[in-house]
Amino acid sequence: MRIPFRSSILLTLLALASPNLRADEGMWTFDNLPLEQMKARYGFTPDQAWLDHARLAALRFPHGSGSFISSDGLVLTNHHVGHDFILQVSDAGHDYIRDGFVAKARAQELKVPGLALKNLVSCENITARIEQAEKSGKSRQEAIEALLATERKGSALACESVSLYQGGEEWLYRYKVFTDVRLVMAPEYDIAAFGKDWDNFSYPRHDLDFSLWRVYENGQPYHPSDFLKWSEKGAANGDMTLVVGHPGRTSRLETLAQIQFRRDVQNPLLLRSLDRQRKTLRAFAAKNGESARLVSAALMSIENGYKVYAGELLMLRDGKALENMEKAEQRLRASVALDSKLKDLAGNCWDRIQECQKTRTELAPEERLLLSRSSTLVRGPLEGALRLLAASDATLKAGIPDLDVENRNLEIALLACGLREVQEELGSQHPLTQALLAGQPPEEVAHRVMIDTTLLDPAARKALLDGGPKAIRESRDPLLQLARQLEPLRKNVRQRVEALTAMMDEHSLHIAKARFAVYGKAVYPDATFTLRLSYGAVATYPQNGTLAQPFTTFGGLYDRADAWGPAAEDASWALPARWVQRRGTLTPSTPFNFITSNDIIGGNSGSPVLNRQGELVGLAFDGNIESHLGRYTFNPANNRCLCVDARAILEALAKVYDADAIVQELRH
Repeated sequence: MRIPFRSSILLTLLALASPNLRADEGMWTFDNLPLEQMKARYGFTPDQAWLDHARLAALRFPHGSGSFISSDGLVLTNHHVGHDFILQVSDAGHDYIRDGFVAKARAQELKVPGLALKNLVSCENITARIEQAEKSGKSRQEAIEALLATERKGSALACESVSLYQGGEEWLYRYKVFTDVRLVMAPEYDIAAFGKDWDNFSYPRHDLDFSLWRVYENGQPYHPSDFLKWSEKGAANGDMTLVVGHPGRTSRLETLAQIQFRRDVQNPLLLRSLDRQRKTLRAFAAKNGESARLVSAALMSIENGYKVYAGELLMLRDGKALENMEKAEQRLRASVALDSKLKDLAGNCWDRIQECQKTRTELAPEERLLLSRSSTLVRGPLEGALRLLAASDATLKAGIPDLDVENRNLEIALLACGLREVQEELGSQHPLTQALLAGQPPEEVAHRVMIDTTLLDPAARKALLDGGPKAIRESRDPLLQLARQLEPLRKNVRQRVEALTAMMDEHSLHIAKARFAVYGKAVYPDATFTLRLSYGAVATYPQNGTLAQPFTTFGGLYDRADAWGPAAEDASWALPARWVQRRGTLTPSTPFNFITSNDIIGGNSGSPVLNRQGELVGLAFDGNIESHLGRYTFNPANNRCLCVDARAILEALAKVYDADAIVQELRH
C-alpha cells in the first residue's frame, strides 16, 4: 500500500526522533520513570508509595550514596565512600582503616566532624517560573539565584537548583541535612578492598565494601519516617533489582566533538597527571606505616580514578566505540534539519562546538594545571596562599580557612609533583615554567618554599592576617611569592577558558532545547549527583569464553586468598587476622558479591539495591571493567553493577565481628 506523502514525512520524523534506548538503560528521575518498559520487561512497576518510601530512605554522602536501614537512624554505605571519614577519626594509635572498627554500644559510636548527609524531602519543577523571570529581563542564572534566595528564607531545608536535559528543565530540590553523623562499624580495609587495585573493577569479586553509621539529632538517635527493611532471603539469578542512589556525572548528551576532545586531549592529560600523583604518593607511603596511613585515602582515590580513565580511554579509542554516539547525533541533527524553527535554533551549533574544541585543545594543558579541581599544582598550601592574595579586608576578618597541614614532607612531595608537571607538560620556555621554576629543579623549589614559609605556623599566619591585605601583598614569604608569580597567569587562562566555555554553553543549550523539542522526556537526563532510579536484574554476561557467575561466595573468598597466599603482590589478597581465625564458623555457600544489569556510574557507590518489595538485597559498590564507557553510553550486553550481598553483611557481622546488637537492629 502506498503511503500518502504527508504521512510518509510524519513517519520519517518519528523514525528519526526515536531515542533507541536499550534494555535496562537509564538513570531515571523519580518523576519520569519508564513504567511501560519496566512492566514489559519485568512485569513490575513501583507505585507512588514505593517510590516515596525509597526516596525518603535514601541519603546522599559527600561523594556517594547511602540509606537509612533502621528505625534508630542506622545508615549503610560503602567502606570506600566512608574511607576519608574513617581515616578522620583514626590516629596513629587507632588505625580503623587497617584494623576496622565496631561500636559495641551506642556510647562508643564515633562522631565525625564535618560529615553531613542529605535526605531529599521534595522536588519541584520550576522551569516555567524561570522562563517567566527571563522574559522580564533577568538572566537564567539571576532568575535561579533569586528563586533560591526566596526559598531559603525561613526554611530549615537546604535548597538546590538542578538543571536536567542540559537546561531543558530546571528543578528545585529540597533536602533535610544531618550534621551529627557517627561511625558505628567498618570492616578492615583488607577485606573491604580485597584484591586491592588488581581486582578493582574486575569480576568475580570478593569485597566486603560496606560501612555503618548513625544519624543523631539533638544528641539522640534520629528516627527516620522511612527506612529499608533487610531481606533475609536475598536475591537470586534473574531477579529484578532496583538501584536508588545519586549517580555523579554522565556525558551521554554531549556532542561527538566534545567526546572526541575527551578522547584525544583531556583524558590523556588527566592520565599523565594521575600517574605522577600516584607515583609520588606510593613513594611517600613506602617510608613507614604512618606515612602509608596519611595517604591511604588519596592514593585509593587516585588509583581508582586512573583505572577508570585508562579503561575509558582504551574503549574510546576503539573504532566501534563511538558508532552509537555518532548515529544518535546524526538522528538528532536530521530531525532538527527537518524543522525550520529547530534548524534556526540549533542547526549550526554542532559545527560551532567543534570549532571551540580546537581552541580548547590549545588551552587544555594550562587549564588542567591552573584551573582543574584535581590540579597537582593549585592545591593545599599554594591554593591557600592564592586565597590570601585575593582576600579583601572584610574577607580576612570573616576568617580564611586555615593552612595547617598534617605533614610538611608530604606537602613538599606534592608541590614538587605539581611543579614537575608544569615543566613536563608546558616545556622549559613556557612563561609559567619560567615564572615558577626560574631554571631550578622542581624538587629544590618545592623544598625551599615549604621549609621557609611561615604560613603553616598558626601564630605567624595570624600576625600576617592582622596586618591586612597590604601586609599580605608586601610579604616576602616564599609561598606567597610563588602564588604572586602564579596568579596573573592563572587569571589570564581563566578569562580565556570562561569566554570559550560561555560560547560552548550557549550552543549546548540550543542543542538541548532542540533535543527536548524532539524527544521530550522519552530519554533520561544526564546524571547530576541527584537522586535517580535504575532498574535491571541479577544477570550474567559472556566473559573469557564462558559466563560470569552471578554470585561469588565466602568459599570463593577463601579459595582466592589460598591461591595467592598472604604475601603476593604486596599482600593484595591477604585476609585480616580475624577472618583467618573465624574461617570455620562461616558458611562457604553464603553469597558474597553479585552482579546486576542496572545502569550506574560513580556516585552510585553506596546505593541500596532493592527487590520488588522494596527490601534491601545488596549494596552497589562498583562497575565492571566493561562499564568504563558508561559515562558516554550504556551497553546492556556486558555493562554490570557489582554489589555486596546483604546476606554476606549479616553473616560477617554475626560470625566475624560479634556485632549481635547490630544484627538484631537490622532484623527488626
